[in-house]
Amino acid sequence: MPTKRQKNIWRSEINDIIRGACGGFLFGIPLLYTMEVWWIGSLAKPQLMMTAIALMFVVVYLLNQIEGFRKRRYTGLAHQAAMDTVEAIAIGLACSTFVLLLLRELTPETSLKESLGKIIFESVPFALGVALANQLLGDIENSNAEGQATNSTTKNKGNELNATFADLGATLIGATVIAFNIAPTDEIPMLAAATSPAWELAMIAASLLISYGIVFQAGFSDQQKRRQQKGIFQRPSSETIMSYLVSLLAGAFMLWFFQKLTFSDPWTMWLDHTLILGLPATIGGAAGRLAI
Repeated sequence: MPTKRQKNIWRSEINDIIRGACGGFLFGIPLLYTMEVWWIGSLAKPQLMMTAIALMFVVVYLLNQIEGFRKRRYTGLAHQAAMDTVEAIAIGLACSTFVLLLLRELTPETSLKESLGKIIFESVPFALGVALANQLLGDIENSNAEGQATNSTTKNKGNELNATFADLGATLIGATVIAFNIAPTDEIPMLAAATSPAWELAMIAASLLISYGIVFQAGFSDQQKRRQQKGIFQRPSSETIMSYLVSLLAGAFMLWFFQKLTFSDPWTMWLDHTLILGLPATIGGAAGRLAI
């Protein structure tokens, strides 16, 4: 039977991996919607792939020496930083593979060389996001616990509608910023043409899961206070669903704004394009909620 200490070690390790993966999604999702990176990866020679891995290792290692994705730090232990670097790169490779499969950029028909090239080149920003997870969106230190409790109490006494509108507004801003950069490109119609209803359902599930992980599970930006906030949709599950719907609206508006969709287009086309853009928009919306 595993001891309590062993359970705590495993729980801490799982939380670290979740935090790293969420940091990777926040940092790396825009490049996953860039066809130029797909082409570079699909045409890359083995020597270039090895060079990319080596450079990625060096940069991530240096970042891990500064901060990294773990809550606990091992100051001065070079071998621990090296192990964390290998783990960060592995998380980046796994996350980029998952999204490329979700976007149908990797299929059983894709050759091994092309698959490896796409995964390696797309994993670079993911691995950087893993290493920067704590530095960009780290939780507030325990030394501020008293101030947190005071602020939480004050906010709980405020108007629940104000808290709800603040979250929805932050979600809308974050989703719009990300969708604004992706909606004008040709990647969305290209990806939408290759999706089926089953993959769209998978994309909805992935969007909700990643959004929930970023805001409520990864330990970013005073996560405990977010769980205690009061409002109409302030429970983690309902807030995640409502924020996803707001992100979809932001994505649909951006597609219409850039004339990628018009009111004469069939509703199925609106649905396909919006769900494809909904994944990065939802991640942007989650980042927006962390900022308030």
